[in-house]
Amino acid sequence: MPTRLVLASASPARLSTLRSAGVAPEVIVSSVDEPAVQAAAEQAAGHPLEAADLALLLARAKCEDVASNAPEADVVLGCDSVLELDGEIHGKPADAAEATSRWHKMRGRSGTLHTGHWLVDQRDADAGGTAGTVGATASTLVHFADLSDEEIDAYVATGEPLRVAGAFTVDGLGGPYVRGIEGDFHAVVGVSLPVLRDLLGELEIPWHTLRSTV
Repeated sequence: MPTRLVLASASPARLSTLRSAGVAPEVIVSSVDEPAVQAAAEQAAGHPLEAADLALLLARAKCEDVASNAPEADVVLGCDSVLELDGEIHGKPADAAEATSRWHKMRGRSGTLHTGHWLVDQRDADAGGTAGTVGATASTLVHFADLSDEEIDAYVATGEPLRVAGAFTVDGLGGPYVRGIEGDFHAVVGVSLPVLRDLLGELEIPWHTLRSTV
């Protein structure tokens, strides 16, 4: 019987990536207040968080929020992505003006997309459960094309940059505007399949048990 996975994310790209790999998770979107979680963590630390640490923190917050409300799930996966450019952290743009400004900074340059992954194992001991919780961040260097002002305006007008971390995609309308990546393609889409497999291994869950047809 397949391991029951719940995806704590509203991202269509993450869901599509998992489905393409033979995994059909249930989707439950968290109610986490991300700015509040970040503010609390930075206040406790006494300094701003690094981009990779923030991605993992938010992935964990989403995962644990959904896990607390989905006791029937075998394992819950939370993910979050942020773009690091010139030492600054960028999530989803608030509006078209911000997306346009972001692309003026990104064009012809490179940034690092950090995707945090967090898993909570909720299986009981009789089902082989470890009651474990594990996480990791995948970081990928993204090289952006040198877009003209007209290209930026046309891309922002599609609305896609407002729906995704970093204001770009590699698997959608933004694909032509990414010259290349150094790292895991799927991590840029939103969930690293190799990282997820490794984390599942730490919880003693073989990858193939997640597939809808084992």
